[in-house]
Amino acid sequence: MSEPVGAGGRKLAVRLAAGQEDIAAAQRLRYDIFFSDMGARGTGAGVDDPDRRRDIDPYDELCDHLLVEDHGRQGRPVVGTYRLLRQRVAEAHAGFYSAHEFDLSKVLAHASREGVELLELGRSCVDPDYRDAGTIQLLWRGIADYLQRHRIGYMFGCGSFPGTDPAEHAEGLSLLAHDHLAPAELRARAIGDAAIPLATLPIGGYDPRLALRRLPPLIKAYLRVGAELGDGAYIDKAFNTIDVFVMMPVARISARYAQRFEVAA
Repeated sequence: MSEPVGAGGRKLAVRLAAGQEDIAAAQRLRYDIFFSDMGARGTGAGVDDPDRRRDIDPYDELCDHLLVEDHGRQGRPVVGTYRLLRQRVAEAHAGFYSAHEFDLSKVLAHASREGVELLELGRSCVDPDYRDAGTIQLLWRGIADYLQRHRIGYMFGCGSFPGTDPAEHAEGLSLLAHDHLAPAELRARAIGDAAIPLATLPIGGYDPRLALRRLPPLIKAYLRVGAELGDGAYIDKAFNTIDVFVMMPVARISARYAQRFEVAA
């Protein structure tokens, strides 16, 4: 998908996983980030996994896996990954992963009326030593290529706050509720006993500039390209996160993506 790009002695490239060995490499990186670093709970491994240090779930077999690799790195070259699930694949199997946390009925109905396909983004993570503009730009470049290839109309997924105490993120969650909600016809809604309201603070009850600076980096990146939020949040105790629903109309963000990819190229 992309030729290697050198940066500080690195040889970075982005591509889709080509088989089980590639998927296993992404799963090992996900385990390192989600389980070792962020405190996710569970085995994080399949029964037949010899080292039992992979983040595995049934959706892995349905999704395409985007990989950023450092070809100058010995041993474990995969340093970034995204999991991509197209609507036609999801509907032929178990549906979207996000549907376990959010009611997607409005999103699905709107996409059907427009005659476009949806893309779910998930399991995003980057090795701590590679959390810089070069790696992120390559991931976004890979997503943009994928969007064009499959004629995606909207992409969405869960953005996560660390930990499961909403009070720690009251300012950021309230900012999202007051300033960044999706239109009603595109607004997914958090469901189940783990659902919580986004806004616990009123407008004027927090410093919006400080709240914006404290948002998780991935959520800030989504907002910069025009993302909008669903209604409510979901406390995911298994992954030790608070999840929000993020929706991005492809047509609206295409120009901003193009600028990012020119830099990445």
